[in-house]
Amino acid sequence: MEMECLRMEDLGSQTLRRIANQLQCYKAPGLIEQVENINGHNTGSNFGIIDPLQGENNQQFACVNWREKRAAVLICLFEGYQGELRVVLTKRSMKLMSHPGDVALPGGKMEEGDVDDSATALREAMEEIGLDSRLVHVVANLEPFISQNQLRVVPVIGLLANIEDFRPVLNCDEVDAVFDVPLEMFLKEDNHRCEERVWNSNWKYVFHCFDFEMEQETFPICGLTASILIRAASVIYQRIPCFSIDLPDFQQLQRALSNNNAAP
Repeated sequence: MEMECLRMEDLGSQTLRRIANQLQCYKAPGLIEQVENINGHNTGSNFGIIDPLQGENNQQFACVNWREKRAAVLICLFEGYQGELRVVLTKRSMKLMSHPGDVALPGGKMEEGDVDDSATALREAMEEIGLDSRLVHVVANLEPFISQNQLRVVPVIGLLANIEDFRPVLNCDEVDAVFDVPLEMFLKEDNHRCEERVWNSNWKYVFHCFDFEMEQETFPICGLTASILIRAASVIYQRIPCFSIDLPDFQQLQRALSNNNAAP
């Protein structure tokens, strides 16, 4: 990618170099094996995942123009002071019409000038929190997730060599706060819970939620963001979560709804 300026040797940290090497040949799994690792175990939430090769030809989503409904988020990882991997998150502005106050990864919809998903994720991170793309080494894209409003969301994993170089500048119209959490928390039972919601008036679904406490404030990390981070943590740490991840996803819900509408 043209705007990627960091080289492997610029990462400094052995931990970040190991992750870069590990993910260098990462290939997003297909529809069948997308939630299985080489041992046949589920490695992450299947909430909203759809096969990237089949999605655009799937009749279930024939009405969706994926070129216009494409988005990307940045999973920006860095090494914490105690050697742990941490990920940058934001709290969405209360001014926003959509999901105000929710915790999210930096990201948004693809624009005409974006050459690929990485460009989208890096541009949005710059616009939202002032993260200079030259500080980030993009190493992999995970498989796409389908959001509640049918956006095809591609998680882009990027490594930040030195957190001290990142001095956040928040776009107050979009972001109220920026903070970071340990990536490994998305594999642990600590602070994990599940919530049930109703979608499209009559369909129930369950999603993951993690409560992160910082400076006497609790940040609930839920839904699509939680599922993406469970998947990222599963891939990077190469182990399954300590909690059940067999939850209904929007792909299953929409298939049921489609079948229901087609019934005589």
